[in-house]
Amino acid sequence: MRICVRFFAAAQAAAGVEQSVVELTDKATLADLEIQLGQSNPQLAEVLERCSYLHESVAVRDRSRVLSSGDTVDVLPPFAGG
Repeated sequence: MRICVRFFAAAQAAAGVEQSVVELTDKATLADLEIQLGQSNPQLAEVLERCSYLHESVAVRDRSRVLSSGDTVDVLPPFAGG
């Protein structure tokens, strides 16, 4: 399945792009997405440890949330020192 990932602030700087389409297996979770994003980019992996996420514009804290094909996930690092 394909997930649209949008990166903001430090996450965007580490990823080197504003957004990316990521291929995941069916029933993949937010944790699976996080792992895949960080596997090939150690700098991004470090930033992801501090990030929060919006899944379809809703704040998500549970990394076990199952994603669906076509979903959008926003990656939000702490802003203004928060």
